[in-house]
Amino acid sequence: MKPSRDIARLLEIMAALRTPGTGCPWDLEQSFSTIAPYTLEEAYEVADAIARGDLADLRDELGDLLLQVVFHARMAQEQGAFDFGGVVEAITEKLIRRHPHVFGDARNLSPKQVEGLWDRIKAEEKAERAVRDGRAGEETGALAGVPVAMTALTRALKLQDKAGKVGFDWNDPLAVLSKIREECDEIEVEIVSGDRAKAAAEAGDLLFAVVNLARHLDADPEAALRAANQKFMRRFSSIERALAAQGKRPQDATLAEMDSLWDEAKAEEKKAPPG
Repeated sequence: MKPSRDIARLLEIMAALRTPGTGCPWDLEQSFSTIAPYTLEEAYEVADAIARGDLADLRDELGDLLLQVVFHARMAQEQGAFDFGGVVEAITEKLIRRHPHVFGDARNLSPKQVEGLWDRIKAEEKAERAVRDGRAGEETGALAGVPVAMTALTRALKLQDKAGKVGFDWNDPLAVLSKIREECDEIEVEIVSGDRAKAAAEAGDLLFAVVNLARHLDADPEAALRAANQKFMRRFSSIERALAAQGKRPQDATLAEMDSLWDEAKAEEKKAPPG
C-alpha cells in the first residue's frame, strides 16, 4: 500500500492490520481498554508539540491521534456497533446542532453568549440521552458529566467551573490565595502532629485550591504545571552542566552547592531577553 492524503487509505490500512491470519499480531490482540492509554498519551503528545511550537511534529502527532480514532472505530465496526463513518456523522451533526449562530437563526452573539448557548445545548443533549437510555434522574447535579478518567488537575478545573456557574465560587484571586495559605497552615498542623495521612489529605486540598487560583488567573493548570516542569528540567540541566565542568556529578555535590547553582541558573534566565 502507498501513503495517501485520503482517509480511505488509512481505514484500509487499519482493516488490514486487524485482519485475522494476515494482520499484525499485536494490533489483533488489542481492545478498547488496552488502546485507551495510548489514546491519552497521543493527546498529550499533541499538546506537547503545540507547547513547543513545533508544527512539523504537530502534524505527525495529530496523525498518531487520528490513528487512535480509526483504531477504536475499527474495533467497534468489528463488533457491529458503529464504523468510522458513524463517528464522522455524529460529530458533524453535533457541531451543526451546537452552532445555531452559524448554521441556524441565532446571529450576532458574543463569545460569552456562544459559550452559554453551547452549555445549554449540551445540557439538553445529556438530558435527552438519559431519558433515551432509561437513566432519567441520574447524574443531574451541577457537577455531573465530568469524566473520572481525566487528569486530576483538569478534572478539578472542570468541577470548579461547573460549581462556579451555579454561584459556588470565590470573588477574586486574592480570596483564593487566602484559602491556599489556610490549607498550608492545616498541612503544617498535621505534619507537626505526626499524622502523615491527614497531612497528605490536606496536601490534596492545597492542590485543589491552587488549581482554583490558576482558574481565577485565566490559566490552564495543566499548561502551567507543564511549563513549571520544563523550567525545573532546564535549571537542573544547568546545575548538571556546571558540576560537570568541575568534574562532578549531582550525587557528588552538596545540597548547598546545588542550591547555589540553581540560583545562578535562575538569575541567568532573568537576564535573558524574552522569547
